[in-house]
Amino acid sequence: MTNLSIAAESAEPSRRRIARRRHPSPAPWLLPLILVLGVFYLYPLLDVFRFAFTNISLVGGEETYTLQTIVNTLSKPELLQILWVTFVFTGSSVVAQQMLGLFIAQVVVRSESRGLVGSTIVRTTALIAWVVPGIAGGIIWKMLFNEAPFGGLNSLLRMMGSPPVQWLSDPDMVMWSVVISNVWRGTAFSMVVMYAAIKAIDPELYEAAEMDGANAWHRLRYITLPQLRAAILVNMILITIQTLNTFDAIISLTGGGPGRATEVLSLYTFNVVFRNYDLAAGSVLSILMLVISLSLALVYARFLPKGEPA
Repeated sequence: MTNLSIAAESAEPSRRRIARRRHPSPAPWLLPLILVLGVFYLYPLLDVFRFAFTNISLVGGEETYTLQTIVNTLSKPELLQILWVTFVFTGSSVVAQQMLGLFIAQVVVRSESRGLVGSTIVRTTALIAWVVPGIAGGIIWKMLFNEAPFGGLNSLLRMMGSPPVQWLSDPDMVMWSVVISNVWRGTAFSMVVMYAAIKAIDPELYEAAEMDGANAWHRLRYITLPQLRAAILVNMILITIQTLNTFDAIISLTGGGPGRATEVLSLYTFNVVFRNYDLAAGSVLSILMLVISLSLALVYARFLPKGEPA
């Protein structure tokens, strides 16, 4: 073995040590995060799956493993109605929040480009609704929807000569009252997402369209909406999951009534656990909500624009 080869072999470990110092392993930095996620997120999730295969209750008693809890929970006759109410509430809220969020964002961007003072007022007003807690928002809308003579909306209708509306007692009307309150609260998030996405669109696209004679509708259809495709889909995923988990505003506004006209799946799960004290059935319903949320998120994600090939 020559002196040159010996020197090369002795220099190889030092080069490896230098490379390790320049590119350290991320494991020491990721380990605390993995531990925190495991303790606070993964362990409770696994415990929920374990509870679903038991008969555990909040009032105590002997805990045994059984599949009967899953069968009984998923075969309850009211579950189909609750799933339909959840579908109507979630679908209506998501569509309305997307459309109103895009409209308000367009108004704010247009007013800012023209230097109008009112743009700040519009943006701030929308954000105020977003920071109001769900319980407080439900109480506010309960006063507005109050069917007594002093009810906010019915007072306005009476002043205009219109008959009062049974906002919260009519089974055919109460769902739309709940949707209105949820859209009022959640539109601000969609507005922020759409506002940021619109501001990121290259202004030269609009200038070129104007030079080609495109009107406002054409610019919206062929420039704004295609450029906002990713933002719309991501926003749809987020607000769908958020709406599926909404129950605080509903419980303070209608309590799920009249009857079960506004009892969505999240509120039904809350009632099963904290009013019926059935932790096992609540775990099954929580897993059902998780499956629905993940399924919808995967469906939305399939329509996200793919990256350009390398």
